[in-house]
Amino acid sequence: MSINIHKRLHHRAPYLMVDKVLEHSSEHIVAAKTPALEDFYIQGHFPGAHVVPGAIMQEMTTQTAGLLIAEHHSPVADYDSEATKGYALGVLRSVHNSKFKKFARPGEKLEIHVRLIEKNEQLFRFKGSITVGEDKIMSNEFTLINISDTHILDSLL
Repeated sequence: MSINIHKRLHHRAPYLMVDKVLEHSSEHIVAAKTPALEDFYIQGHFPGAHVVPGAIMQEMTTQTAGLLIAEHHSPVADYDSEATKGYALGVLRSVHNSKFKKFARPGEKLEIHVRLIEKNEQLFRFKGSITVGEDKIMSNEFTLINISDTHILDSLL
């Protein structure tokens, strides 16, 4: 069973960091992203030796976790509809641990692995990693929370 990314995430280009979901269950998801030299986050990072920024790899794991929450831990069927106005899914609450072991480069297929390790009502704690082939290039732990988007909008005022 595949996941329609555009119906499950609020993110859109150029900030959508997941190309495809490869497999998923209620506690584990694997997605893929192949960064391109033209992607905004590659430009200037670093000219002549382009690499994917660590913050972008963190975002890849966060968005992948958001897909797991949306598909398996939410009553909302379509996040690309009027019915979801007022609801923010999978907002990053904290990053507990991130380690970057190797560089990711444009054109490499990144596999994003995320496992749900704890759920407490609307709080979700995950372990994530990104691999290129057999090499683990990044690992992290982080917490996402589902909140009303009024919290986001109120902070802008």
